[in-house]
Amino acid sequence: MHRSTKSRIQAGALALAIGLALAPVGAAAQESTDPIKLTLHDWTGQFITTKIMGEVLKKAGYNIEYVQADYIAQFAGLKTGDLHVAMEIWETTGRDAMDEATATGTVENLGETGMQAIEEWWYPSYMAEKCPGLPNWEALLDEACAEAFSTAETAPNGRYLGGPVTWGGYDDERAEALNLPFEVVHAGTDAALFAELESAYQRQAPIMLWVYAPHWAPVKYEGEWVEFPAYTAECYADPAWGSNADAAYDCGKPRGPIWKVASTMVQEKWPGAREAIKAFNITNDEMGDMVADVDLNGREVDDVVAEWISNNEARWSTWIN
Repeated sequence: MHRSTKSRIQAGALALAIGLALAPVGAAAQESTDPIKLTLHDWTGQFITTKIMGEVLKKAGYNIEYVQADYIAQFAGLKTGDLHVAMEIWETTGRDAMDEATATGTVENLGETGMQAIEEWWYPSYMAEKCPGLPNWEALLDEACAEAFSTAETAPNGRYLGGPVTWGGYDDERAEALNLPFEVVHAGTDAALFAELESAYQRQAPIMLWVYAPHWAPVKYEGEWVEFPAYTAECYADPAWGSNADAAYDCGKPRGPIWKVASTMVQEKWPGAREAIKAFNITNDEMGDMVADVDLNGREVDDVVAEWISNNEARWSTWIN
């Protein structure tokens, strides 16, 4: 071998050795460089949760892509591996879709986020005197009570403002199954839902709507969730269960954890990222404060996330180490 050629080979080998020695140590260094696709939906808290996880994974060296996706329809993409991670599946509205997806063996539940979910019909306290018997749901059967919650468009029936139709929740079915004299109207967006609450509350106007926690609304405004018959799996699956023997959904929504799910492709291509996602944990109070920062104080999601990342390095660094 020619001396100059041999020297170049030796120099290249030395440079490679030095490069490997100086390369960042971490799970991502040995894993796929393909982007991990995290889904974004249409409410502020989910943007925050997802971007916290995504930015932490970036710090571990992973390539991250945020993809806008429908809350329920996203499971089709998770099952095929076209989407990879969904950071918020609510026990209240997403459990059925999650269980169906995990049963296929192509999607896995990566555990609780630490947040506990409530999503239910909610009314401001000033409406209680106009509908005696609340929060018991049977008070809503009274025609005078329904009319107290009515608008010009729905009178004499009450008006219930549900979330965007993509959220699920079975509110139309619930109203029909319980024979409630209420018309279900769906807000177009999360922002529109709470803008209407803000407007009604300032005017002390009648309103019954979908409110969820963790969120700033049930903290900022005095009110209560309607107490429907307690949820059971049979209520959703068996029409014979409950007060209406001919219809399912004659009960309230389930309550419980907010879950993290992922395509099984994550385990195959990015096992270190999977462990980090499993370790992710945040509280209702933290999330409520951050959502309020965005929705009420007008801050950008990315700025709120960056502040959380800066203030919690000791915490999130354990997720990726």
